[in-house]
Amino acid sequence: MSPRGRRWLAALTRPRRLMQIGFLVLTGWAVFRLGANAERWCPFGGVEALHTYFAEGDMPCSLGTSNFFALGGLLLLVLLVRRAFCSHLCPIGAVSEGVRGLGAALGLRVREVPRRLDRALSVLKYGLLAFLLWLTYRADELLFRAADPCYAMISRHGEDITFWAYVVLGAILLGALFLSLPFCRWLCPLAAVMNPLARFGLVRVRREASSCTGCARCDNSCPMGIAIAGVEEVRDASCTACLDCVRSCPRSTRGALAVGLPGSTRRWSGAVVPLVVLVVLVSVVAAAEAFPIPSFLRERGEKPELTRTLELEVEGLNCRGSANQLVYFLDRDDILEIPGYLAIEAWPAPPAGRLRLTFDPALTDEEAIKEAIVTPYFDTFEAFERSSPFRVVGYRPW
Repeated sequence: MSPRGRRWLAALTRPRRLMQIGFLVLTGWAVFRLGANAERWCPFGGVEALHTYFAEGDMPCSLGTSNFFALGGLLLLVLLVRRAFCSHLCPIGAVSEGVRGLGAALGLRVREVPRRLDRALSVLKYGLLAFLLWLTYRADELLFRAADPCYAMISRHGEDITFWAYVVLGAILLGALFLSLPFCRWLCPLAAVMNPLARFGLVRVRREASSCTGCARCDNSCPMGIAIAGVEEVRDASCTACLDCVRSCPRSTRGALAVGLPGSTRRWSGAVVPLVVLVVLVSVVAAAEAFPIPSFLRERGEKPELTRTLELEVEGLNCRGSANQLVYFLDRDDILEIPGYLAIEAWPAPPAGRLRLTFDPALTDEEAIKEAIVTPYFDTFEAFERSSPFRVVGYRPW
C-alpha cells in the first residue's frame, strides 16, 4: 500500500471517524430498512418544540418528547466535551467532512477565509436560528422542515420534502468542496444553540508554549478556522473537539498540544472524547425509553382527592391532530358525557398510540370512558353526527 493509502486508512480508522461512519450507517439502516423516524431524535427538534409543548401541551406530529431527551443530552455533551456532537454524530458534519476529503483527493485547494470575514459570517447562524424559531412558534408547525437539508438526508424523501431541501443540501456539499465546513461554521442553527455553553466545556486543547515551535500547522488543520498557535488554551466556542490540531502537531514537538481539563497538567488520550460521546448517546436513548414523557397533555376541571387512572392503547391516535379529535369525543355533551375532572396524557404513534386518562371515579368509570371514545357523537351545535375514528385495543362495546 502506498504511503498516501496508509495515511488515508489510518485516518479512516480513528475512533472519531469510526463513530461518524457507524452513526451514519446506523441512522440509514434505521430509517430506510426499519422505517424509523430519525427526526424524533434530532436535538434541534427539541428546540423547535419547546414553545408549543410548554404553552399548549402538545408537539408537532413529526416530533416526540424523545427530542427533549436528545436536546438535554446535547447540552450535557457540550458542557463536557464542547461541540463534539458536530464532529462525531452530526450527519451534515460527517458528509461535509467527507466531501472536503474528496476535494483534497481531487486536488481542490480549500479556500482560506480572512478571520475578520469569518467572524462576520459566524453571526449569520444566530439570525437564522431566531428566524426559524419565530417562524415555527408563529405557525405552530415545522415550516422549515420542507427545506431542511438534514431532514432530506435522514428521511425517506416523502411528500413533505420539497425541491428546495435538495437545493440547500447540494449547495452545502458544493461549498464544502472549496471551503472548510461552511454550513457548520456560519449557518447551522444548532451551533447557535450550543455556542453559549460551549465556551464552558470542560475538555479543552492546551498548548505548551515551551514545546511549541510556532509552525502553525494546528491553525491550518483546524476545520473551524480557530487560531490555536497563539493561545495557551482553546476556549473558542466553535471548537468541535475533533482534535485534528493535536494530530497535526509535528512529531518533534508532539507534546506542544494536549487534551485535558483546564488548569490540569494531566494529558488525556484522544479516545476520551468519542468515549464520552458514546456514553452520553447511549444514556439519552436509555433515559428516553425508561422515562417516557407524554407528547400531548390536556386537563379540565378541579382535581378531586381521589382519582383513578386508565391506560389504553388506541388505534387512530397517531398525531397531534388526532389527539385533539380524541379530546373532542371525551368532551362530548350527549348521554355519554364524561363529567368532572379529566386529565389526558397521550403518546400518539401510528397505528396505535398510548393513552393515560385520570378521572373522578365518583362521577364516571372506565367502561363509560371507553364507550365515549369509540361511539359516534351527535354534535347538537352543528347538527351533525361524527363517527369515531378510534378503536380501543381489546375493547368490544357491542
